Amino acid sequence: MKKKILTLPVFLLALALGGAAQADGDPASGFKVFKKCGACHKIKPGQPSQVGPNLHGLFGREAGTGDFGRYSEAMKASDVVWTEETLAAWLRDPRGFIPGNKMAFPGLKKEEDVRDLIAFLKRATR
Repeated sequence: MKKKILTLPVFLLALALGGAAQADGDPASGFKVFKKCGACHKIKPGQPSQVGPNLHGLFGREAGTGDFGRYSEAMKASDVVWTEETLAAWLRDPRGFIPGNKMAFPGLKKEEDVRDLIAFLKRATR
């Protein structure tokens, strides 16, 4: 009986930690999602911008700033700083989040893809 009492808290802790890890997203799955983005965006420092800006150093950066010369006026005037929360809103609906921006991508429909992509970008763009 005593053993069951000791293992129940461990089981509950494992469940809680497993749920937290899943809520943060899976970077490996996020890499697969990024393949949709990689045609236009690069993530390594010094890689030339293609259709969209290089995402290296994305978190904490103000939208519409960086070495990319073709930001829309809407993006430059947005006063958005890229955090997990703002990026999640952007990834779900770029046109709705910053109306008038130039990004043609319609957004990600699956919340899991949003979480996974953010987890990947947090690691890959440092």
